[in-house]
Amino acid sequence: MSLIWQCAILLAVVAASVANEDFNVDCEKHSIKVTWKVSPELVEHAARLFLGHCVPSTFSVLPTGEGMATFHYNLNGCAIKKRVTCKKHIYSTSLTYRPNRKPKPAAISHHIKCVYIRPEGWIPPFLIPAYGSAEGHGGLVFHMALLNEDLTGLAKSSLFPLGSFIPIWAAVDQKDHQPLLLLLEECVAATTPELQSASLVYPIITNKGCLADGKTGNSRFLPRYHSSAILLYLQSFKFALGEEVYIHCKLVAWDPEVFDIEKKACHYIKETGEWELLDDPSQSDLCKCCDSSCKPRLKRGVDSEPQGLVQNSVLGPLTIVENSETWIPSEFVKYPTVEQVDWLV
Repeated sequence: MSLIWQCAILLAVVAASVANEDFNVDCEKHSIKVTWKVSPELVEHAARLFLGHCVPSTFSVLPTGEGMATFHYNLNGCAIKKRVTCKKHIYSTSLTYRPNRKPKPAAISHHIKCVYIRPEGWIPPFLIPAYGSAEGHGGLVFHMALLNEDLTGLAKSSLFPLGSFIPIWAAVDQKDHQPLLLLLEECVAATTPELQSASLVYPIITNKGCLADGKTGNSRFLPRYHSSAILLYLQSFKFALGEEVYIHCKLVAWDPEVFDIEKKACHYIKETGEWELLDDPSQSDLCKCCDSSCKPRLKRGVDSEPQGLVQNSVLGPLTIVENSETWIPSEFVKYPTVEQVDWLV
């Protein structure tokens, strides 16, 4: 965090201006400090001055009759919004004077933004998933977690109405390895945290990376923000309604430059009635086997066949409950765009 602080860039953009107003913003290591000199007319209304939803930490009247409001708060407070891009951490909020309560608009509003250079190797805090576990080898750390509806962090609930969408995120920490491609080779839903021969299962991803549930439902992979992570937008299904369900997946770290019928991420596009390769639609012929069997014609020797780094992960428990009002016909489904997940980059 010290590196972020040392590389801080401050951007303060005035959204509206009024005579005799003056403010200063300091982006500190873990906090933001805003001082705002207001006109004498606003002194008696100091309680209606806000940074985000916070009132001034201190307020004093100057010899000139003007007022000085100081806001000094942690960057994680006051409803300050955080966005992460590939190079920056961006904290933004508004400095406002609101003579009337919301939803009436502010009489004065300034847009405040603190921009920090993102340290190399930084990863979001939720990379230690609350709901997922992984087991494996090879010195790589794999993650899998449920995300919330707008893809801004971990899901706060594990209860999903039938037909709603379950955003599932998986990633592998590259660390000192060469660039890696993360694939979901197989995924099934089961009612037990450990798969057993007698376990009842519902197939989600089959045939070496084919999102089978996307053909029967509306599930789809979302655009990647990085080769080492994948987002599965899974539509909740009728399997084990009202019971605890676990999502079991085989995660594979692979060469991002090499695709074949056994190393791929394919989803079904209902608008075209065809399977599509997530990472390169021009190579979607690799997905044609999704309706049959994705096995090479000539089986290579076990010793010579590269498998990549494989790990098994289980996510859950989650519960799907019946609610007919949440079912969305395929023609009305709107999938999140890549812009909505740039905080993960």
